Amino acid sequence: MKVLFLMFAFPDMNKSFNMYTTLVEEFVNHGHEVTVVAPGIGKTGIYVENGIPVLRAQTLPIKNVPNYLKGISNVLLPFQFERALNQFYKEKSFDLVISPTPPITLVDLAAKIKRKFGNKFYLILRDIFPQNAVDLGFMKKEGLTHRYFRKKERKLYKEADYIGCMSQGNIDYVMKHNPEVSEVKLHELKNYQKPYNGFGSDPQLLKKKYGIANKFVVVFGGNMGKPQQLENVLVLAESVIQFPDIVFLLLGEGVQINKIEAEAKSKGLTNIKIQRTIPKQEYQDLLSVCDIGLISLHKDFTIPNIPSKALDYFNVGIPVLASLDRATDFGKILDEEQSGMWSYAGDHQLFHENLLKLYQSPDLKSTMGQNGNTYFKRCLTPEIAYNTILNCLN
Repeated sequence: MKVLFLMFAFPDMNKSFNMYTTLVEEFVNHGHEVTVVAPGIGKTGIYVENGIPVLRAQTLPIKNVPNYLKGISNVLLPFQFERALNQFYKEKSFDLVISPTPPITLVDLAAKIKRKFGNKFYLILRDIFPQNAVDLGFMKKEGLTHRYFRKKERKLYKEADYIGCMSQGNIDYVMKHNPEVSEVKLHELKNYQKPYNGFGSDPQLLKKKYGIANKFVVVFGGNMGKPQQLENVLVLAESVIQFPDIVFLLLGEGVQINKIEAEAKSKGLTNIKIQRTIPKQEYQDLLSVCDIGLISLHKDFTIPNIPSKALDYFNVGIPVLASLDRATDFGKILDEEQSGMWSYAGDHQLFHENLLKLYQSPDLKSTMGQNGNTYFKRCLTPEIAYNTILNCLN
């Protein structure tokens, strides 16, 4: 097939990878003719990344910017992508368009392409927007901005021929709040990642480099913003300050990273280390020498998020310690797979107790880590995601 990927979070494949780059590679490896359009920071053009041509469209800043600027960038994105497509692929047709959320604004371009070529449109539903913005207080429900994006969301579900949801909870949520959507469109497309194939670094040197030698390391990897409510992690770190070998390693970026760093310093939390973004291979190597992977979701979420950072933890075989909102069904997954322990956000006592159970029981920690890795291999690889999408088309 001739497949067009309209991508938002798409790193340079020469330097890194994520869920979406690995799916593109999976389609290429299966012999499909793939076209990728993604944001770029330089001049619009086609760049060869890991042997795959990627059309990078010059856009406004998207990451680590104020919400109002992010909103403007998202609104302009379909026009910038369309201009780039017309410049470089004007006469090219497509059999399938694949696009994830965020953002939802690319629906306008996807619908236009669908009308032109009669192709199928597959939606990878990850963020359920704009409700997640309402939950976090970024947007007023039924306000002008909300109504605009809610209209886009309804159009998105209408135009999509197939909708891959992260979990059954996601499917149930979409059906409950959008009863006009045909249920046959909806199915489960779990998060996915290419399997971790072992060390690119020396374990002991890596531990020494990040100051975690001879430590019990609780790691948090990924975005540090309001959705993660990392204040709960600070409370947890403070509750175990008397254990000198327990250290919290926070890896990543985000609009709240400076705030979290300042609060940790003001509280005298010497057991917290913060490290900005590092190369993906080294990131996975570093996770693999840690003991526990942290998940933290904001207590006010009303949508069932499945945190993608859990993929990294399952992939390298470390157990999950999670603080969750009451809407997600991620805790149910942890229980079913016996791959981690969880509590509700705000239940600091249980969060603390769960950490100590894993800290004090090496066998429990090891077993849960192995269970998570087994679950990953069974359900969370790009090949499984690829087959799920292809099965819809067949």
